[in-house]
Amino acid sequence: MRFCAATEPIGAPPAPPNWLAAPGRRGRHRTFRGPSDRTRLNDLLPAQHGRVCPVPARKTGYCQEQFREVAIRVRPTQSKGRDDGSRGPGPRLTRWLWRTALRHPELRVRVTLVAVLVALVLFTAMSVLVLAGGREQAHTDAVLDISQDGRRVMVAINNGTLGSEIGGSGGELLQVLDERGRVVAASPRMRGRAPVRFPPPVPTDDRREGRSCDVDAPGGRCFLIVEYRVQTGTSTYFVFSLAPDPGLLPQPKLALLLLMGTLGGTLLVGYGTWRSVSRTLRPVDEIRRELDEITATDLERRVPEPSRLDEVGRLARSINATLDRLEQAVARQRAFVVDVSHELRSPLAALRMELELALSDPDDTDLPEALRAILANTDRLTAVVDDLRALTRLTADRNFPREEVDLTELVDEEVLRRPLRTQVTVLAEGAVTVDGGRRELARLLTNLIDNADRHAASEVTVILGTQEDPPTAVVEVIDDGTGVAPEDRERVFERFARLAEGRHRDAGGTGLGLAISRDIAEAHDGSLVLTDRLDGAPGARFVLRLPR
Repeated sequence: MRFCAATEPIGAPPAPPNWLAAPGRRGRHRTFRGPSDRTRLNDLLPAQHGRVCPVPARKTGYCQEQFREVAIRVRPTQSKGRDDGSRGPGPRLTRWLWRTALRHPELRVRVTLVAVLVALVLFTAMSVLVLAGGREQAHTDAVLDISQDGRRVMVAINNGTLGSEIGGSGGELLQVLDERGRVVAASPRMRGRAPVRFPPPVPTDDRREGRSCDVDAPGGRCFLIVEYRVQTGTSTYFVFSLAPDPGLLPQPKLALLLLMGTLGGTLLVGYGTWRSVSRTLRPVDEIRRELDEITATDLERRVPEPSRLDEVGRLARSINATLDRLEQAVARQRAFVVDVSHELRSPLAALRMELELALSDPDDTDLPEALRAILANTDRLTAVVDDLRALTRLTADRNFPREEVDLTELVDEEVLRRPLRTQVTVLAEGAVTVDGGRRELARLLTNLIDNADRHAASEVTVILGTQEDPPTAVVEVIDDGTGVAPEDRERVFERFARLAEGRHRDAGGTGLGLAISRDIAEAHDGSLVLTDRLDGAPGARFVLRLPR
């Protein structure tokens, strides 16, 4: 939409819809384009002067507001061009090429197209610069040549040796006019031609050069002209030396050569880029094919690693490292399933045996004793299932509710709540608080105390304290049992890992307590380790550290 504003004096009669086309209309008119100009015009004019009224381009009519001094009217006009900036096929073709280059699904095609476009732009720019330099040089050489021809004629005029025929046999285009515009002398090729019409030099200069396409001369449509003014006595002569204008392409062979070089260079760049990218991506294709063939049953396979340590080589090494971890995780999962099956099979087998004995000889069966055995095995099954659920929950989601928890209070509650086999001593510096999940921390401390109670000879000691750098809560659970060999101190934190001595002494453990405890500690950004006792006595010392 365009806005056409006209200023008129107050009191003018209402104009018809075609007021701008009315002949003899007085007033000054100005065309404004778009809402930005309309806003600018409204800002420039005082409120009492007027405003711009927009009208849709496909509607007819006008709007008018009269104020004290002027009225501003608007009429619809068809805007020239397109508002989206896409004028002509050139920009559309360029945008299509860039969209194709940037959106193609294959990387090698995108890189090749971008390289081809960049090379084409660079080669074209270089060719244009070379052609422009050649044209400028040809123009300069032509002007120098005709300037020398003109100066020779000037010398002849000054020496009085000017005849009716000037120039040699080189095909010069020379013409000498007197002050009345009559041809006094001319070169052979300019003989019989109309006088050259060209503005004379300025009074302060005797030389003028330029270009004209209105010249009666052989050899071209447009000519470069150098004009000299020669004063001899009372006579004034004008010497014109001409040469055909070299034009845009003074050297067509050079232009053709540059065109072929541009196309050839662009194709060469495209081919080289395609080969280079294809060679670079060949290991990626091999990695992809190998990954497509790897299944859960053959996780021992690995992707090929290139010999050079570039981005692709590092990617292959990272993928193989990931496959190593995946294989280990699957192996642990399979071992875990086997251990779960074994742990569930034992109490189920005991249940079955008790039931079969009771059914085979009901008269000689001590029913209360059989029921107590069945209940014990049921409790063991329940404990295993509860530990499995807790372990699964910790593995799947560690975003449990957090609050300020007093570890000293939790330890006291667990010691008082559970019947223990040994004496438990709690040593605390006071309230030791951390930010964490109360239920999870209670389970952690319960597992540690139960484990120490099962393996202790007579006494379990729980020490709670703090450290200031960094702020840490420290809980030590110490027993006076036989301890754990250094090579087995990490194994005890594995799932269903129980040592030979532990299996002999621990009839009620599930083999998951310490694994759950370490997972809870790590979920709180803490740690749980097993070390020797500080006093050197036999036994185990579990140290729990949690950030405060």
